Amino acid sequence: MTAAVSQIPLAYVLVFGALLFGLGLYGALLRTNAVRILMSIELMLNAVNINLVAFNQYLSPGYVNGQIFSIFIITVAASEAAVGLAIILEVVRRRNVIDIDKINLLKW
Repeated sequence: MTAAVSQIPLAYVLVFGALLFGLGLYGALLRTNAVRILMSIELMLNAVNINLVAFNQYLSPGYVNGQIFSIFIITVAASEAAVGLAIILEVVRRRNVIDIDKINLLKW
C-alpha cells in the first residue's frame, strides 16, 4: 500500500484536497438547508484529513503523526455532527422549518 501511495505526486493529492475543501466551503456558504451545511462542513474536515495524511506520507513516511491527527479530526467531526444534528432536530421540532434563512431564534 505504501509503494502505491508514494507513486502519486504530492501536488495531485493536495489539489484534490483543495478541490474537496472548496466544494465544502461552497456548500457551507451558499446553502440554506441546515443539514446540507453540516454535510459541507464534514466535507471540509475530510479534505483536511486527506492533506494531513498526504503530507505525513511524503514528508515522514515512517511515522504516523498525520494519521493520529486525522483520527482526532474524525472524532471531533463525529461529535460535531452529533451535536449539530441534535440542535437541528430540536429547531425543526419547535419551528417546523429547516431553512436557516427562516430561523430567527435570537430575535425577540
